[in-house]
Parts: sequence; structure tokens; C-alpha cells
Amino acid sequence: MVWRGWSIARRLFVANLFLVVLLAAGLATVMVYDAGSRTYEQTSARMLAVATAIADSPAVLAAAQEPNPSAILQPYATSVMADAHVDFITMMSPAGVRWTHPDPQEIGKKYVGSIAQAQAGHTYFETTAGTLGPSVRVIVPIQNSDGTVLGMVAAGTTVDNVQVLVASRLPAVAALAAALLIAGSLAAWALGRYLKRVTFGWGPEELGQLFAYYESVLHSVREGLVLVDTRGAMVLYNDHAALLLGIIKAPPAGQTAAAQPSLDSLGLPDSLRELLKSGRTATDEVHLAGDRLLVVSQRPALAPGKNAPAGTVATLRDHTELTALASNLSSTQTLVEALRSQTHEHSNRLHAIISLIELDRPREALNFATAEHRDTVRLGGEFVEALDEPFLAALLLGKRAQAAELGVTLELTAAGTLPPNTLDPRELVTLLGNLVDNAMDAAASCAHNPTVWVDLLVADGELTITVADNGPGLPTTDLDVLGRIGTTDKSSVAPGGRGYGMALIRRATAALGGTITGENDGGALMTAVFPVDALEAHSPSTNGTP
Repeated sequence: MVWRGWSIARRLFVANLFLVVLLAAGLATVMVYDAGSRTYEQTSARMLAVATAIADSPAVLAAAQEPNPSAILQPYATSVMADAHVDFITMMSPAGVRWTHPDPQEIGKKYVGSIAQAQAGHTYFETTAGTLGPSVRVIVPIQNSDGTVLGMVAAGTTVDNVQVLVASRLPAVAALAAALLIAGSLAAWALGRYLKRVTFGWGPEELGQLFAYYESVLHSVREGLVLVDTRGAMVLYNDHAALLLGIIKAPPAGQTAAAQPSLDSLGLPDSLRELLKSGRTATDEVHLAGDRLLVVSQRPALAPGKNAPAGTVATLRDHTELTALASNLSSTQTLVEALRSQTHEHSNRLHAIISLIELDRPREALNFATAEHRDTVRLGGEFVEALDEPFLAALLLGKRAQAAELGVTLELTAAGTLPPNTLDPRELVTLLGNLVDNAMDAAASCAHNPTVWVDLLVADGELTITVADNGPGLPTTDLDVLGRIGTTDKSSVAPGGRGYGMALIRRATAALGGTITGENDGGALMTAVFPVDALEAHSPSTNGTP
């Protein structure tokens, strides 16, 4: 078919134009018919007025009773025809014999037309052919005071003259129809241009096929896809986005949701809701949504040829499992790095002991060895006795050696007794290891006496971990902003890299059911608080290696 290749705009324009033409033609027909009907009605009313006036004239009534009415009435009828602008006035006897006629030769002949109604005393209208051709006429009886019909008056005008009156109204009808046609065509053209712009000149088959493709892609991708308009309403989202954000699935194709959900009504985390509502460009930002760690990228949705965005498009990737693996790897790397630092330090001290023995100074060698052993046993005993968590003690002892390598003083304190089997060692090592790493990095940039303080307190059913340093402080105390990739000044942002440190800290905090806050007090101060009862639900049944 010819129109299969047409765009929606062209199809609508042609259909609308065809409809306007039909409407204009129909309206013109109705108006012409109405004009003809009105003209005939007006002509009949005028003929009735003329005929009635003649029939009621005393002079006509008196002449009708004369032996030769034509001598009196013919001049009178001719004068009235000229004054009233009618084509004929025929007066006749009750038997239908003409007394007057525009053509004097027709006087005395029988009237051509219906006279029975007038003979009975009634007025009668008709359109019929007479001696002058087809005409519109009215016949009125001439009656005396007692109702006796003394004669009849027929007044009329030819159909040709009536058609002239009808034709005089046709230009107005044609002008109105033409105006309607032009206005409808312009409206169809304007609507067609608008549709061509918004549909990019595609036809309905192409749009339907494109929608099918988009619908398939939308629900087949393994990433969450969210489209948000400028009012903050979710225009479109796929099933994976619904799963990640914990909202109801989008309705199937062909069904319309009752209302587009607004971001404020979905219970999203503050940081993620702020990002989606702001419309700003974002690349691989990390946001915590419940127990899920989402990597979000967002771009404005720009229509071709327009500068103002119609909304934003955001992709959501679930890095929870990947981050969990990175967390386990980070825990292992933290312990390995701590053990490496301890091994390096012990190796140096062992070389010192061997050198003292080789120098035949066994007493100094013995004192050096026992002092080092005493410090290590004392520090390890304090933490093991206070917290009953060997992995934590091993981590902090290793971090102390690592701090010494960086030239940072690491001050460790602990108080209280933590009941056994209340900590998930993997999450705790991830949390504390990353906090101490960040603090040591910050303190190392301080030229004067770089120091990191670590305090662990168990009291009132809560475990409080405080890590502070005398570095330059946090760039912001908003952990949502601090946790975004690219704001930590770390060189690596790969999963498991140090740029993910704050993301790992926040994920571990959420996994342990606690809270974490940051502030600046002569440097960065991070405080994490965990209810001990809540931690029991997160801890494994038996302590395992991280």
C-alpha cells in the first residue's frame, strides 16, 4: 500500500485534510439547502402578504361583484405587481376564470393550478408550472362579510427568480466552506509538523518495531535502568532496577501504571534519591541501598535538536557480591600486609640479635630479645584478654609494625570485655583495617609527629570503635559524598582497590548492623558503633579465618 511508507505526521495530515474536505463539502451542502429552504419560505410569506392584502381590499371586493371585474382589477393588478415586485397577480372568479393576468390574452381563460382549497375558503401554497413557467404561488379566497367566496387571488413569482435569490447567497456559503477548509488544512499541517518533530518522521510500524526492540532490551539487560523526568517521577524502569531498589515491577507492555511513582515515595537511601533528583552527571558512584552496594552512572536524556534535558537516565550495577569478595580479599591482604610488616621488623631485630652474639655480647642480645618479646606479649595479651578476638589482636599488632615502617605512631587502647562469638571477624577486619589504613595514609602526610589513635570500647551492650589521626582531616563529613569514587584521592578505583575503602567500610558497617560517623577534630575522627545483640545475628556460628 502507498501509505505504508508514510510517517505518522503525513498519515495524520492526509486523513485530517480528507476529513476537513468532507466536512466542508457537507457543511456547504447543508447551508445551500438551508438557504434554498429559507428563500422559498420567505418568498411564500411575501406572496401570502401580497395576496391577502389584495383579497382584503374593499375595492377588490366591490369589483368582484361587478359585471365586468377585469376592467377595474386589471389596471390595479398591474400596478400592484410593479410595486410589490412579483411576477404575476391573477384574480379569478370562483369558477377559476381569470379576471387579471400579466398577459392580457390569458384573461377569460381557466386558471392553471389547484383552486379547490381556495374555493372552500382556505389559503393554499403550491409550486407548479403555469403559463409563465414553474412558479411559487399562493391562492387566497376573496370573501364577503358572511364568508361567501366571491373570487380568488393568486400571487406568485417564477422559480427562476427564486433561484437567483438562492444563488446570491452561494458566495457567502462558498467563502465559509473555503475558510473552514483553509483553517482545517493549516491545523492539520501544524499538527503534522509537530508529530514529525516528536516522532522523528517514523511511521507507526517503525515505532511499533522500535518499541518492541526497546522493551526486549530493557528487560534483558543485567543492569538496572531508570528513567526519571524533570519532576522527579520514575517514567520507566526495568525489572532488575525494581529488584535492586526494592520497588514493585513495572507493568507489562501495553498496560499503563496508575501513576508514575515519585522518588520521594519509594523509600530510597538519601544519597541515591538526591542523585536521581538532581539530574547531575555521575560516573560509577557507589551508593549503599540497604544491604546492597550499587554503582550508579547517570546522564541527561537529550532529544535531538534540543538543549534542555527531558530527564535523566541512570544505570544501576549491583556490586554487592563483588564487594563481598573484595572485602574478603581486603581482609586477607590487611592481615598479610600486617604479617609482612611484622616479619620484616622481626627479621631486622633478629639480625640485630645475631650481630650482638657475633660481637660476643650475649647479655645485650638476651636483654634486647626479652624486651621485644615482653612488649609483644603485653600488647597482644591486652587485646586478647579485653576483646577475646585473636584476629583483631593480630591485625592491630601487624598494623603497629606497618605504622612503624611509615614513620607513624600507632596508639592502641581497649576497654571492656566483648562476649565470645559476637563478632564476624571478616567484617570487623575489613572495617578496622580500612579505617586504620586511611588514618595512617592521612597521618603520614603530616610533617610533625604523625600519630594514629585506635580505641575499642565495649560498654552498655555496644562496641565503639574510634580511629583518629592528626592528618589534614576529611574533605567532607558527609559519608555519602566521601564514599563516591574519585573523592578519596586514591589512585586505584578498581574493585578491591583502595579507592573502594570507604565503600567497604560502609558495607561492613551495614553488614554488622551498626552506624559510622565522621568529623574533624585536629584531624579525621571516625566513630563506628555496633549493638552487641545485633551483631550476634551477623556473626557466624563459629569463628573462621577471614
